[in-house]
Amino acid sequence: MARQRSNVLTVLRLRHRQMPLGAKIKRDFFDRSVHKVARELIGATLLVGGTGGVIVELEAYHHTDPASHSYGGLTERNAVMFGPAGVAYVYRSYGIHWCLNFVCEGEGSAAAVLIRALEPVSGIAAMRRRRGVVEERALCSGPGKLCQALGVTHKHNGLALDRAPFELRARTEKPEIVVGPRIGITKAVDEPWRYGLRGSRFLSRPFN
Repeated sequence: MARQRSNVLTVLRLRHRQMPLGAKIKRDFFDRSVHKVARELIGATLLVGGTGGVIVELEAYHHTDPASHSYGGLTERNAVMFGPAGVAYVYRSYGIHWCLNFVCEGEGSAAAVLIRALEPVSGIAAMRRRRGVVEERALCSGPGKLCQALGVTHKHNGLALDRAPFELRARTEKPEIVVGPRIGITKAVDEPWRYGLRGSRFLSRPFN
């Protein structure tokens, strides 16, 4: 296991010589404003079982936000959002695709960031096999694609983000971030709560 992790880190460093891996992100990183967390996750590295890449796009949601799952209160489906920060909230969208979120802010705040897109870096062969596509840009350019590529399902719901199979590494330099309205919602459509890495070709959709 130690050798496997070492190999993963080596691959990441080789693929991103200008963006070496930063320190491991701990759960307390998420225990603050969902918008601060969202901005600081752009450029961070997400691995699930050693497979993953650089976060290039995400969206923020809060319990005061009509577009959030937590807006209507606690349910069996969204219970993880109301718990402590730093855990995964995984749900199925339209009964088809899994979506990965990171719970933020204090317990009961019910805020989270939806991970929308990654730049693939590690485990690309496994991603291609799971997705059934070859082009790297198509592997993780959307929340459903991303979960399929990383093998994320409901079994990951509620798991701590600083323990296996998850591994999050902080960015080592501040990227240029672009913001805009979120995608695929019908409420609070004008809120600029979508964050992305400017110029990335791995976004799920370009920013206007």
